[in-house]
Amino acid sequence: MDYVKLGNTGLDVSRLCLGSMSFGEAEKWIHPWVLNEEQSRSIIKKALELGINFFDTANVYSMGTSEEFLGRALKDYANRDEVVIATKVHQRMHEGPNGAGLSRKAIMSEIDKSLERLGTDYVDLYIIHRWDYHTPIEETMEALHDVVKAGKARYIGASAMYAWQFLKANHVAEKNGWTKFVSMQNHLNLLYREEEREMLPLCREEKIAVTPYSPLASGRLTRDWSETTKRSETDQVQKSKYGSTADTDRLIVDRVAEIAAKRGIPRIQIALAWLLQKEPVTAPIIGATKISQLEDPVAALSITLSPEEIAFLEEAYVPHPVVGPN
Repeated sequence: MDYVKLGNTGLDVSRLCLGSMSFGEAEKWIHPWVLNEEQSRSIIKKALELGINFFDTANVYSMGTSEEFLGRALKDYANRDEVVIATKVHQRMHEGPNGAGLSRKAIMSEIDKSLERLGTDYVDLYIIHRWDYHTPIEETMEALHDVVKAGKARYIGASAMYAWQFLKANHVAEKNGWTKFVSMQNHLNLLYREEEREMLPLCREEKIAVTPYSPLASGRLTRDWSETTKRSETDQVQKSKYGSTADTDRLIVDRVAEIAAKRGIPRIQIALAWLLQKEPVTAPIIGATKISQLEDPVAALSITLSPEEIAFLEEAYVPHPVVGPN
């Protein structure tokens, strides 16, 4: 396993991050394909054995049970000082006028609940899951700063927003002497590259860590176009991301398959190798529901695509509707 600094910080993270959206109680979540606790533990344990020390979850994943599963497994299998835990806040956790968002009330309440579920005194990275259009960014950034100063989070990050919003948030923090975002968790893969227009150049210039989610386009980059899975048949979120561009995306999927066949390796390794070579990507967030979905990504760390292969993969791309920012 390779390790790198998380952006412009001294924190060492594995080159791959294990996402925990696949873990939780299915009846509490929109995805019926999530793993139960026993199944989740085997994935988390294997990730640790492979050298992954970076784990991402969110309060909303399976309504908190993802955090619970991850926290208990890491407590049993890992040294807390050696693992990096990230969780997120913003999405609706309960009914009522203060059940979601990034107000001071919501942030202060949700960080304590996340820590309790994770079974830890602090998270290493506390991420705002989306931009809150109904709360002043000054209120959000000061509350996050107070979370850090209270010792409940070591760093803060953001996810899925426009570049101007991200820059504004960090400007407000810098102007007031508050903690700034050190990472951006955005939507980026061979089928969706809109982040290359503004967000990636901004993060490169500001030395912000980039930890892309959906690096395999919900599995579309890893299998034949006609092949289906339980997730592809039931996951309405991925259909909303990629359904409207299926005709143009298919050519890219075919090209991934062509290069993989020539090299004699799984397609997942080609898709991830492309992303790992994309500056300033720090650690793609991989999801896994079986052990092989951990082993193949780790193998991708040793693959270097040629400039010709990268051009072949990229030249078929056409602009996509923006997905992620609300």
